Amino acid sequence: MQRPTVRTGSICSAVTLLTLAGAAVAGCAGSGPDPDTDKPSRPGGVTAQAGSATSVHVMWDRSTDDRAVAGYEVYENGARVKTVTGTRRMVDIDRLAPSTGYTFTVRARDAAGNLSAAGAAAPVTTPARTPDDRKPPSAPAQLRGRVEGTGAVSLSWQRAADDTAVTSYDIYQEDSRVHSVRGDATTARVTGLRPGTVYTFTVRARDAAENSSGDSAALDLTTAPGRGDGPSTAPGDLRATARTKAGVRGIEIEWTPPRVGGGEEVKEHQLFLNGELATTIVWGAQPPAGRATYHFTVGEPAGTRYSIKLRAKLPDGKWGDFSAQRTVVTR
Repeated sequence: MQRPTVRTGSICSAVTLLTLAGAAVAGCAGSGPDPDTDKPSRPGGVTAQAGSATSVHVMWDRSTDDRAVAGYEVYENGARVKTVTGTRRMVDIDRLAPSTGYTFTVRARDAAGNLSAAGAAAPVTTPARTPDDRKPPSAPAQLRGRVEGTGAVSLSWQRAADDTAVTSYDIYQEDSRVHSVRGDATTARVTGLRPGTVYTFTVRARDAAENSSGDSAALDLTTAPGRGDGPSTAPGDLRATARTKAGVRGIEIEWTPPRVGGGEEVKEHQLFLNGELATTIVWGAQPPAGRATYHFTVGEPAGTRYSIKLRAKLPDGKWGDFSAQRTVVTR
């Protein structure tokens, strides 16, 4: 078993003799914790992929440090062009020239300012500009996936069509882009996920003129639970449908409340719209058996896109895991 690193202050960098009432007393100067001089490990797996004629998507693997990685610095031909926090491992570099070769490297930085060695250089060439191209690619079809343990998933999809060419595929988890691959790829692996958590993935195709397709069909994948974790507490099989009743726009949702054991039932859910808490759904009497439904009105005009997810209040008073996210456009 690897033992943790223990840092101690220097025993004594100098001995100072103090005269106190004629007696010599030895003291230590410069005691205290050692400064952090250890560099993070160099980032591995650096890749650079052209997302359009003027942008490149750079990704890399996590670095390690004896304390913590505070950030990453991205360089183009030796000049720093981007800085991101230590929790990120991808970034878009914009305002590049079309039909131009670039070389990117990445270095990790800790809180003391120590910089790692640069990761392996990743060359890339941006495609030619297509200024008259305003037609987006078709949405990727047949999105499929499989869970790989507690922290990763693999995705695959059917190639999208475009009147020029697809230059990249962007993978979204809920409403955030978490990965990108080349336009000739139809698979991707997403890592860094949490155990026992449901994730909703979609894929979009993008061309050299930055036209982006609509979302593919959503795919829900739940990572394997970690050691000692119980069953998921997320509401299951959430569905959302735009409904207009008496001329008033609304959304109807349907889901299966989580099973919490002990014969107790879930009586309260929180409803989130676009990542913000919108309302709390409470049954005053007996909760419905099996599937639950709820209808709410919305004030935004037709064609507004909403992202919806739920979580249940458990018998111990804590809020459970989030459901998969659903997206609906009002009519």
